[in-house]
Amino acid sequence: MERRRLGRSPVEVTTLSFGGAAIGGLFAPVSDADATAAVHRARERGIGYFDTAPHYGAGRSERRLGAALTGAPAGADRSGESAGASQTGASAGAVVAGGYVLSTKVGRLLVPLGPGEPPEPEGFADPPPYRRVWDWSADGIRRSLEESLKRLGADRVDVVYLHDPDEHEEEVYATAYPALAALRDEGVIGAIGAGMNQTPMLTRFVERLDLDVVLCAGRYTLLDRSAEEDLFPACARRGTSVVAGGVYNSGLLAGGTTYDYAPASPELRERVARLERVCAGHGVPLRAAALRFPLRHPAVASVLVGCRNAAEVDDNCDLFELDIPEALWEAL
Repeated sequence: MERRRLGRSPVEVTTLSFGGAAIGGLFAPVSDADATAAVHRARERGIGYFDTAPHYGAGRSERRLGAALTGAPAGADRSGESAGASQTGASAGAVVAGGYVLSTKVGRLLVPLGPGEPPEPEGFADPPPYRRVWDWSADGIRRSLEESLKRLGADRVDVVYLHDPDEHEEEVYATAYPALAALRDEGVIGAIGAGMNQTPMLTRFVERLDLDVVLCAGRYTLLDRSAEEDLFPACARRGTSVVAGGVYNSGLLAGGTTYDYAPASPELRERVARLERVCAGHGVPLRAAALRFPLRHPAVASVLVGCRNAAEVDDNCDLFELDIPEALWEAL
C-alpha cells in the first residue's frame, strides 16, 4: 500500500489507515476477539497506520489495539530496525517495510469512578469504570501520554494529536502544544497533530503552530467539502498534511441514516440518492467513491476508517482497491 509522509516529519503513513474508535465499542459492543481479528486482518491487508485515543471506550480501544499489535513483526521496535537502534530524532518516526505507525491523542485524562458514580458512555457501549477529565496542562499532556503508552504496551507512539480542543483553544497555545513540541524535540514522538470535527480552529492551529498533521473528520467528503475553503490552503502554505476521517459522514454515505451523528435531513438523503445513481451509472459503489475521494486532494496523506471486525476490514480494503474511472469523479 502506498505511503505518504506527514508534513516535514519522518513519519510515513499508508493511504488507508485504521481508526480505533470502532473497536472501543462506538455505538455497539465489540468483543475482544473481533477487535483482535480486525487489527490482525488490517496488518495482513497492508494497512500500516493505526490511530486510537483514550476517549475511545475510556481506554478500551488503546488496550485492545496494543494487545493485538503485540505479535506484530519487530516486537518492541516497531520501525523494523534492529532492537538496539536509537529511538530519538528521525528514527522515532521512521517506518520501513513490515513496520507500522501508531498514533494516540491527548486532552482527556481517565479517572476511576468513585463509589456509586455512574459511567460516562459518550457514545461507547459498556464503558469501563472511568470518567474523562479535560486537562491541557503540560503535566496533564505528559501524564496522558504516559498512561496511553501503558495501555498500549508501547514504549513510544509516532503521532500525538490534540483531541477535540474546541473549548480550550487558548490552553493549546499556552501549555498543551508547547508540551508536545518538547516531546517531539526529545524524540519521544515523531509528529504532532490536532484532531477535530471543524475546520476554523484547525486552520488557526496550522497557521499559528508548527503542526505536522491535522486529523479532519467529516469536513472533506462527497457531502461536505468545506475544508477546501480554509484548512487545505493553510496546510498547503505551511506544509502540513491531512488525515481525513469521517469520510462516510458518520454513516449516511455508507448506507446509513445519520449525518454527523444525528438523523439526516430529507435534503441530505436526496443528495445521497443522486450520488448513488451517478456511481451506479459507472459501476462503482458509492462507499468506494466516498472512501477514495479525499485522497484526490494533494494535502491528504491518508483516509482513516473504523473497522469492528475482520470482515469490515476486508470490505473497506476491497472498496479502497477498486479502479474508479476519471469520468465518475467528473460526474460527481
